[in-house]
Amino acid sequence: MENIFDLSKNGAKKVYIDGELFPIRVGMREISLQNGEKVLVYDTSGPYTEENHTIDIQRGIRKVRENWTRERFDKQNFHTQLWYARQGIVTPEMEYVAIRENQGVTGENRITPEIVREEIAAGRAILPSNYRHPEAEPMIIGSKFLVKINANIGNSALGSSIEEEVEKAMWAIKWGADTVMDLSTGKNIHKTRESILRNTPVPVGTVPMYQALEKVHGKIEDLTWEVYYDTLVEQCEQGVDYFTIHAGILQETAVNTDLTEFILDQYHLLITKCFFQKFLDQCSFTCTQKTGNNINFCHFEEICELLKKYDIAFSLGDGLRPGSIADANDEAQFGELKVLGELAKIAWKHDVQVIIEGPGHVPMNKIRENMDRQIVDCAGAPFYTLGPLVSDIGAGYDHITSAIGAAMIGWMGTSMLCYVTTKEHLALPNKDDVREGVVTYKLAAHAADIAKGHPGAAERDLQMSKARYEMRWYDQFNLSLDPERARRMHFEMIKEGADHCSMCGPDFCAMKITKSIL
Repeated sequence: MENIFDLSKNGAKKVYIDGELFPIRVGMREISLQNGEKVLVYDTSGPYTEENHTIDIQRGIRKVRENWTRERFDKQNFHTQLWYARQGIVTPEMEYVAIRENQGVTGENRITPEIVREEIAAGRAILPSNYRHPEAEPMIIGSKFLVKINANIGNSALGSSIEEEVEKAMWAIKWGADTVMDLSTGKNIHKTRESILRNTPVPVGTVPMYQALEKVHGKIEDLTWEVYYDTLVEQCEQGVDYFTIHAGILQETAVNTDLTEFILDQYHLLITKCFFQKFLDQCSFTCTQKTGNNINFCHFEEICELLKKYDIAFSLGDGLRPGSIADANDEAQFGELKVLGELAKIAWKHDVQVIIEGPGHVPMNKIRENMDRQIVDCAGAPFYTLGPLVSDIGAGYDHITSAIGAAMIGWMGTSMLCYVTTKEHLALPNKDDVREGVVTYKLAAHAADIAKGHPGAAERDLQMSKARYEMRWYDQFNLSLDPERARRMHFEMIKEGADHCSMCGPDFCAMKITKSIL
């Protein structure tokens, strides 16, 4: 497979910054400008941009954290990043993410390894780092840091091969995905995930229930705790960095109260109580027909102990996420959020890192309440949201309806955004859809970083503004999030070396006129 990560054609190269506390080398992307200046930016591509590195999914990639984890095991001193942070210990991973976050910024405003440690210790940030996934370069998710984005991939019963899913993962990383979730529900789930993990330099998440249900051929009544637990262990051993666990839907609050009537009466859904019960079974995953409770909830501390052994983070899932703007901010959604907050506190007692998942479909006027409630109910744990989508009529354009809400909630404090593609609600995304979704969400995240004043976030924008004024077209291309697309669009109408853009033309270009006056 060709090296899709070649940066040279975009005026960039991979550079490394050495650590001060530990012998680490942090990979960044350096963009060389035509005026001699250089811009340092965050880079998620791992070792793929190294010279002459072609992609071989059978070989896998360099294991950047292998020596760190081996040393801990040799000294019988392996703990979670949360445990180290609480003990006042700065780890190589913490220094690594501090360097990445700064993007070359120095001085008082820079993020230090100590700031990273403090935020992890307080539960306001996570550093997902399963020791069985040493290929992943350390990254951090928290409100004080750059807003991250996740790209969902995965096959389904309708199609897609292992090679296609690995290619989609690498394609998403090329365009800037900070994490990847493998949501495979089709054939060869284990092999697909193994190939993704061995070739992915960013943390990988899953929803373990998908594979557990596949093992019992989709029959929820045949699912046992033993089957589910074995699936968790299998994925832990492979190297999954964070699990989406839906533990917040409880039968006593969802069925034995007026919640069923509330949903049926309030939104006039064309379902029966029998259908709603089936929905609860599939979302809550009941332990047994005897107890009728949530399998993740009633075994939560056992799951905590397992995740602690590998330093896998919880992504506590919101099973009652609003699927339309009519459902936004309802009793069911916020009731589950409170349960997730209590579960986060239990996980922290076990030194397990936690992020909280959020909506969903939410109109703009209701987004702030989601962020405010999450901070209070979940004690500041990082928020991870899908969008939110601010309208329900964007079929084919839901990457836009969701990016509007994503930029807003990222500015308000959300730490990670789950991307949405043009195919949302319609079909399984292909490579082009993944590219469009990732770049759109990188824009949303970047806009949020600027609004919240992250150190150095606006430097790239300032350099772009200067390049536009000086008509440095290649710098404009290379400073953009999608240089290839920007270059192609420009040369569709303008010849190389033009001193004007296509919109204004040679006689009405504001930049050209201003320079002639000055």
